[in-house]
Amino acid sequence: MDTILAAEPEIRLTAFLSVLAAMALWELAAPRRRRDIPRVIRWSNNLALVVIDTAILRLSFPILAVGLAVMGEERGWGLFNTIGAPYWLAVVLSMLLLDLAIYLQHVMFHAVPTLWRLHRMHHADLEFDATTGLRFHPIEILISMAIKLSLVAALGPPAVAVLLFEIILNATALFNHANINLPRPVDRWLRWIVVTPDMHRVHHSVDPRETNSNYGFNLPWWDRLMGTYVAQPAKGHEGMTIGIEQFRTTRDLWVDKMLIQPLRGPASGHALDAPALSPTEQEQPLDSQTHSSTVSDTSKRNT
Repeated sequence: MDTILAAEPEIRLTAFLSVLAAMALWELAAPRRRRDIPRVIRWSNNLALVVIDTAILRLSFPILAVGLAVMGEERGWGLFNTIGAPYWLAVVLSMLLLDLAIYLQHVMFHAVPTLWRLHRMHHADLEFDATTGLRFHPIEILISMAIKLSLVAALGPPAVAVLLFEIILNATALFNHANINLPRPVDRWLRWIVVTPDMHRVHHSVDPRETNSNYGFNLPWWDRLMGTYVAQPAKGHEGMTIGIEQFRTTRDLWVDKMLIQPLRGPASGHALDAPALSPTEQEQPLDSQTHSSTVSDTSKRNT
C-alpha cells in the first residue's frame, strides 16, 4: 500500500490520460451530437486551462488531499482515525461522504451568485465532450481543494480511499462529459449506479431550469434523493442548446477570455435566479415534455 501511495502522481496521470484517450476515440467512433466547432479550438484551450489549473494548484498548496490523508493516518487526526472504524467500512463511508460533499459543493456553486460567476465558465463551453469535464476556473479549483482538504482533515479517511476517490472522480468526469452515444437501454440501467453522459448533459442545457439540475459527477443517487434529478432535456439531446446565454461566440472559448469571464456581465442564470422544473415536468417522459412545449409555443403564437 505504501508503494501505491508513493506512486500517486504516476497512477493518477496514467489513469487520466488513459480515460481521456478512450473517451476521445469513443467520441470519434460513436458521437451522440454533431460537432460544429473545430476540435482544435476547444481542445487546445480546454487542455491549456488544465495546465494552468494544475500549476496554480501545486504552487498554492504544499500538500494535497492524499498527502493530508496519509498525515492524518500517521498522527491520528479525524473522525475515522479517532473512532477506530473497521478499515473496509472507513474506506466505503469515506468515498460516499466525499462524493456527497462534491454534490453539495456543486449545488453551492450554482446557488451563490459570486461562486456561480466562477463556475459558469465550465458551463460556457459551446459543445459538450470529454474536455468540458476539465474546464474549470483556477479560483474554483483552489476553493474546491480547500473544501476537500477541510473534509479530509475532519473525516480522517484512509489514504487509499482518497486516492481511489480522486481517480474515480476524474475518470467519471471525463466519461459523463463525453460526447458518446450509449444505447438507450444501457443508459437507463447505467444511470442508476453512475452519472451517464445523457444524464449530465441535461445539466449543460442553456435552459436555466435544466442547468440547475443533475449536479452529480459520480454517483447519481444524490440528485434523486435531493429532488434535483431531471431525466431528459425538454428539447431532446440532439435539439438542446449547450452552454449559457451570455457567452456564445467562438472567441469566448479561448483561454484568456475564459479566465476573465467571472468579471464579465451579470451573474444571471444561477439556481436562485431561475424557475425550477415542477415535479410534473421532472417526471414527464421526453416525448411528453417536448409535446407540451410545442403546444405551449403554438398557443403563444396564436394569442
